[in-house]
Amino acid sequence: MTSPHRPTDVRQRPAMPADTRRPARTRRSVVARAGAVSAVAAVALAGCSTGAPSGTGSPAGASASADGAASGSAPSEGVRVSGAPTPLAALVSTVYAGGDLTRTSSPSAAAALKTRKAAPGPVTAKAQVGSWMGTPVAVVTAGDDVTLAVGPTWKVVGGWWPSLGVAKPSLGGGPRWVLAIGSDARKGQPLERTRADVLQVIGIDGKGGGGVMGMARDLWVPLATGGKGKINSAMVFGGPRAQVSTVRSVTGLPVEGYVVLGFSGFKKIVDDQGGIPIVIPKTVVASHAKNLVIKAGAQTLSGAEALAYARERKTLPDGDFGRSRHQGEVILAAAIKAKLAGPIAIPSALTSFSTVGRSNLSAEQILTFTAGLHQLSPLQVGRGVAQGAFGWAGQQSIVVLGRQARTLFAEFRDGNLS
Repeated sequence: MTSPHRPTDVRQRPAMPADTRRPARTRRSVVARAGAVSAVAAVALAGCSTGAPSGTGSPAGASASADGAASGSAPSEGVRVSGAPTPLAALVSTVYAGGDLTRTSSPSAAAALKTRKAAPGPVTAKAQVGSWMGTPVAVVTAGDDVTLAVGPTWKVVGGWWPSLGVAKPSLGGGPRWVLAIGSDARKGQPLERTRADVLQVIGIDGKGGGGVMGMARDLWVPLATGGKGKINSAMVFGGPRAQVSTVRSVTGLPVEGYVVLGFSGFKKIVDDQGGIPIVIPKTVVASHAKNLVIKAGAQTLSGAEALAYARERKTLPDGDFGRSRHQGEVILAAAIKAKLAGPIAIPSALTSFSTVGRSNLSAEQILTFTAGLHQLSPLQVGRGVAQGAFGWAGQQSIVVLGRQARTLFAEFRDGNLS
């Protein structure tokens, strides 16, 4: 592991190729090959489980009807919600009955639902309840409708309700960005105070578009903690909040927050979901993983294989840039699998991530952001890698922030890289 110290002698290596500019909006849409993004990086890796998390909600197949609603509610007798605790079922019933949600919804959700029409007939809904960093979360589906709720005093925080005549989804607006961090922490090391081995910015524009932008970890930038250093060292000196602040400053993007996961947590989530189906463009020999061979073609990667593919750089012709590209490929491949499971799988995904990862995003933020990724149009999702020319800072090989990266940052300001 290289030292995260911050030397000030920065010299460009003349023998290296100069930074080049990539014209705006000319990157190939990732979805043409990989499909739409579905969840925030590692959260997406857990998004395929559809079983109810233990200890949350009602037993599978349980039914909470309007007749069993909480005191003080005004439920509709035509609404039945399976898998929900009684207060949540009562809240959903109020949504479909056209009742008052002033005190039981977020301001944005209340505004979206203000013009809704009462359900034209009986409603049968299904709830999945989980937790995010200890806070109960739920997704309730009824036909094409999706209601997002946060507990323990249940309130609606977002969703989409075409059956009620609500024209647009309520998902926190846009554009929005979240930083996915892969921690370099080894056994016995703190997850949030080691180098960031993976830095991927996930964005959505709130209009059906989005993108994934990788940050070369050797980018030499001003750090939020002071001085200059490699961008991935910000977490060493100031934790993930400093890493987010550094990325915000460098990119100009108002990143909302972070999710961070370590090697073992990543492998566990991938293995728990049965692997990641992916098409590998070219065979990769992972030199850091005892020369594990990841063969070209369609296959399902195990946790160890996915990690090896996402971390390899020494055998790649473009080194760290190629590694960042591979990380984006893994995120998108995992996202396809999660998307196929649908929004109902989100609570289980968030529960799984919470056992091994860390985040400063609130339950409302992560629930609306993750659900928002399910609204993306396949032809409006792209990806890129912030690159630069190679140089030197003392004895360290670094990447000098240049025009290509700045152009990419500017293109991502609308939350869309397609």
